Formats: sequence, C-alpha cells, structure tokens
Amino acid sequence: MLRSAIAILLGLAAFTAATAPLAADDATAIVGVWVTEPSEPGEPYSHMEIYETDGKFAGRIAWLSDPVYRADDPEAGAIVHDRENPDEAKRTRPLLGLEIMHGFRFDAKDGKWVDGRIYDPESGKEYRCKMTMKDTETLEVFGYVKVGFVKLGRDTIWKRAAVAGD
Repeated sequence: MLRSAIAILLGLAAFTAATAPLAADDATAIVGVWVTEPSEPGEPYSHMEIYETDGKFAGRIAWLSDPVYRADDPEAGAIVHDRENPDEAKRTRPLLGLEIMHGFRFDAKDGKWVDGRIYDPESGKEYRCKMTMKDTETLEVFGYVKVGFVKLGRDTIWKRAAVAGD
C-alpha cells in the first residue's frame, strides 16, 4: 500500500511538472518553432519561429501549410504574399519568412511576454499582443486592441513543433 501511494505521488509530481506554467525567470523558453492553429478546420496554418533579437523577442513565418494560393483563389498558384498590407509597396512580399511579431519583452513578475505587436496578414492590421506559456509545449497568444481600460481581442493556442528526430 505504501509503495502504491509513493508511486501515485511520484506520478502526480511528474504530471504537475510537465503541465505547470514555466518558472517566471525563463525568458528564452519561448524561443523555438510553434504550430499555429487554423481559424477554421481545413483552413491554412503555419509554423512560427520565435527568436530573441536585441534583448526582445520576435517571430517570423517559418512554414505554411499552403505556400501557394488555392485553386479557388483569384491568384491561384501564385506564392502567398502580403496582399492585404495597407502599404501598397509591401503587398508583393512573400509571407514565408515574413516577420509578423516584434517588440516582446519578458515580464519576469508575471512570467509573460508583453508589449509586443502581431501583424495579421489576412487583414493587413497590426495588434498589441502578449504571450503566456501554459506549459513547455503550449503557448497562448492574445492579440488585442485597447479601448479605454479594456482589452478586446482574441486568443489562440500554439503548440511547440516536434523537432526532427523526436
């Protein structure tokens, strides 16, 4: 009976460690490649590479599920590009490799990456953004606009991409 209780406690401790939020001092834990979730089932999705640059964190599109426009699109077969950008000169930029996140700083007190911006290539709009790691494999990304003291926006969950050889 004692052995069973110890085994249960050890299993619970291992589960808690695997699913607990990260320590508040691990700023680089966010670095890596993350799989975004599609807005609708069957819709395109991407892999985002998050990296540190000049003491802040940024992200670029590292992979696209649909790197060319689908057959039902007016630009079918063309490389997916930044066609909704409000700056006409930027509309031909390929989305693959495009930095769409920038300016994040790590807030050790809250264990979150804050004060960043995220660009939505589907709308051509940029939003404020903060990110929270729920565990080592799960990242919550919250893009928002601030209206007075209220943050209106939407969040999405990204999962860490599997590393080749895993």
